[in-house]
Amino acid sequence: MTDLEPILALWRALAAEGKEYVLATIVDVDGPSYRKPGACMLMAEDGRRAGTVSGGCLEAEVAKRAWWLTEQGPTLQSYSTVADDGEMPYGSGCGGVVHLLLERRATAEPLLAALDAAFENRRALAVATVLDGPRIATRALAGALQTSSPDPLLLPMAEEALDLRRSITENATIDGAEARVWVAYLPARTGLWVFSAGDDAKPLVRMARELGWWVAVADGRSHLATTSRFPAAHSVRVLPIAELPGAFAAHCAPWPHDAAIVMTHSFEQDARILAALLAMDAPPAYIGVLGPQRRTRELLAEVAKLLGEAATAEQVERWLDLLFAPTGLDLAAEAPATVALSILAEAQKVLRDASAEPLRKVRAVPAVALRI
Repeated sequence: MTDLEPILALWRALAAEGKEYVLATIVDVDGPSYRKPGACMLMAEDGRRAGTVSGGCLEAEVAKRAWWLTEQGPTLQSYSTVADDGEMPYGSGCGGVVHLLLERRATAEPLLAALDAAFENRRALAVATVLDGPRIATRALAGALQTSSPDPLLLPMAEEALDLRRSITENATIDGAEARVWVAYLPARTGLWVFSAGDDAKPLVRMARELGWWVAVADGRSHLATTSRFPAAHSVRVLPIAELPGAFAAHCAPWPHDAAIVMTHSFEQDARILAALLAMDAPPAYIGVLGPQRRTRELLAEVAKLLGEAATAEQVERWLDLLFAPTGLDLAAEAPATVALSILAEAQKVLRDASAEPLRKVRAVPAVALRI
């Protein structure tokens, strides 16, 4: 859901103005494609648009044709990023074919409302959509927002994708005819808890917001933990450090699919915040600690005292295995901005179960002869 924010902002504006719009959604791709199934673009009649369905080579063409193509209702259209002669990609095309579902407000409105609810409430969502026949663009939703009259055929498909945490495509018999049903799984919006209101937390907050993440800043220093210093954060909180870890739940509520970064540069603050995070029944999937691992071991020895545990080497190592310390990938980072980049890159890798391998290795293809 990382690029939904501008799409939803435009949708809200158009809804307030009572304006018509067209939503284009990638439902399938053949061959290489810059954007993957699930990517959307919202288009207004006055030329405003948000979101992308390619690297820039298809947007103008889609916008030009979208209005007359949807005059009679939703339609499935294919767009190639290869020129008509089939020899060279045009624009910044990848050379593949992108299949788009184009629809207007009548069918897109419930979907966008569900996406908005899921995005704002940071909940996962699965959407089953019919791609063929007279019931094209009929949907059932599972997760953040159920339809008022859930389709008995489509709803189980949406619930299955929600359980599997992945998108699926199935064939189904609808009104006596075979039809494809694409079920999109959208993971919950990532949350980032930055436990620091220092200057080096600023680029971390800004970059996370650029990614569309929900971001909270928490620190015991009230003169630093202010909205004026962190205007991009969704929440800025002053922590009663002396009351931690006991009072943690009353002030902070990281979710299991969130990331948390401990980086106050204060030994007492970091130890108490770490103790609170490690004492949670379901701690965040990513807990990063800034600084050398030696310091983290010392912090964990203090954590043991705060939690009434024996500060044994074995206990410290068990906790250390749960942490990403030092936090971040090795990007030769030194300045706050590059440190922030390395932290967010590792958090993204962990939260999305990615490899962080170079794409030239992950997506390597056999060499082919070039026509010159």
